[in-house]
Amino acid sequence: MRYDAYQICAGPIRGLHLPRKAWEVLRNEKITTLDQLSAIAHRIEQLIPGIGPKMARVIRAELARVAPVQGQQPKGHLPHCHQRHGTM
Repeated sequence: MRYDAYQICAGPIRGLHLPRKAWEVLRNEKITTLDQLSAIAHRIEQLIPGIGPKMARVIRAELARVAPVQGQQPKGHLPHCHQRHGTM
């Protein structure tokens, strides 16, 4: 199986599905909660090495997707990881 840094995966922040590379960078920066990530999302590409503009847009879009349901368990079942079609 080929490792794909942009494969979308569930991670330690419940409800978020981000590329593996994003999870690795967030783990290295000790970002472990939705509140921590939300607090820096507006400038994440300037604050965290390894997060570029494209990855920052993906993270902000995912935060926007889960924002209305914070505190609620996500509906439906998503596979742990799935391949995103196209490029970032």
